[in-house]
Amino acid sequence: MITATTPKGERRRQALIAAAAELLLEGGFEAVRHRSVATRADLPLASTTYYFESLDDLIARAVEFSGMAELDAMRRRVGEVSHRRRGAEATVDLVLDLLVGSDGPDEGARGQLIARYERSVASARHPELREVQLRLRAQLDELLADVLRRSDRMVRPEQLRRLVAVVDGAVVAALTEMDPEPRRMARGALLEVIDIVAPPARGTPPDAAYATTDGPVRATPQQVDRYRALD
Repeated sequence: MITATTPKGERRRQALIAAAAELLLEGGFEAVRHRSVATRADLPLASTTYYFESLDDLIARAVEFSGMAELDAMRRRVGEVSHRRRGAEATVDLVLDLLVGSDGPDEGARGQLIARYERSVASARHPELREVQLRLRAQLDELLADVLRRSDRMVRPEQLRRLVAVVDGAVVAALTEMDPEPRRMARGALLEVIDIVAPPARGTPPDAAYATTDGPVRATPQQVDRYRALD
């Protein structure tokens, strides 16, 4: 691999990364090959080995490129969120705006969601991808914690991981359905646990009703018991 030390070299390197990211989104990891990337970037085939140590190295950079683009979009969304007390439904909808997006006929959004989970699974086998995914996940956790705080909710790292796990499990299950509705499935699953994994702040006891801009909310006896067990 030759480091892109000139502006022209860096432009070519970034073009190859962007091309590989597009192919990942369109066809998954199998679609990313030296020739297909070079063709998409309109560059010579040899450029893929000139600027990258291996195909795995190129894929890792493409995964990071895609992940950072998604995080930038999430940051813009979080920046639009005002700080106010929110009930369970409004909080869940904000979280799902970040993690899932909207249900519907948008094939591009669905492809992006599938690609995100493909990257997560692939990172279990490839150390280069695992390091990238860990960096991306750390930034995602920060954004989720921010949006929960803006909803006046408590945030603990271990509970944040549980929140993400609930959404991930629901989305993966939904994507295998004939008529997938990942947001709807994830919303139902997250509504059951949001007041447990991210309870209201300001010392509101979990077994008391509290007023929100979305209406009154009261935790169930089962939620109270589970919440207390977590402490």
